[in-house]
Amino acid sequence: MAAPSADDIRELHEKYATSAEAFDLVFTHCEIVWSIAEQLIAVSDCGVDADLVRAGCLLHDIGVYRLYGRDGVLDQQNYVRHGVLGHEIVVDEGFPEELGRFCSCHTGVGLTQQDVERQRLPLPPADYLAASVEEQLVTYADKFHSKTTPPKFVTADSYATYISRFGDDKLAAFQALRNTFGAPDLAGLAAAHQHALA
Repeated sequence: MAAPSADDIRELHEKYATSAEAFDLVFTHCEIVWSIAEQLIAVSDCGVDADLVRAGCLLHDIGVYRLYGRDGVLDQQNYVRHGVLGHEIVVDEGFPEELGRFCSCHTGVGLTQQDVERQRLPLPPADYLAASVEEQLVTYADKFHSKTTPPKFVTADSYATYISRFGDDKLAAFQALRNTFGAPDLAGLAAAHQHALA
């Protein structure tokens, strides 16, 4: 599969962005996730398709735009749906399922059908788990930057503390990704984007 270009993906973000502010927040985050993934590819020798990872990083949060109301406020209560909404956008735009999965399978360290049912998440009951190495890398790289207000970078140790609240299995899944891909150097990115490092 030939991955879409960065310009093509940017145009898709521009098409779905509900405002310039939403575009700046979401697309900048996606670009940052790609920068993190590039670092991890360079140090981990994980044998991924870098073009596919780039496309996955740049597309993974496109569904966030569908959660903005007419008032410009993000629907935080349904934020967990942004992955499946992004998957729909990507497939509706004619891209293959393989690219849609970067959207629906990157939340946390993956959601199982049991997670969906037990937590009564507003998602169709299914497993939303990164399967390919490329999906795993996008999922992992995403954990190091948050679109909070203001946006911030997140260290591996900070994310491990956060994810441990959801159970030992989630912490173990994160540690397995960390063992596979290593930890990125976030200081330079934090300085370049003037985002805090927590």
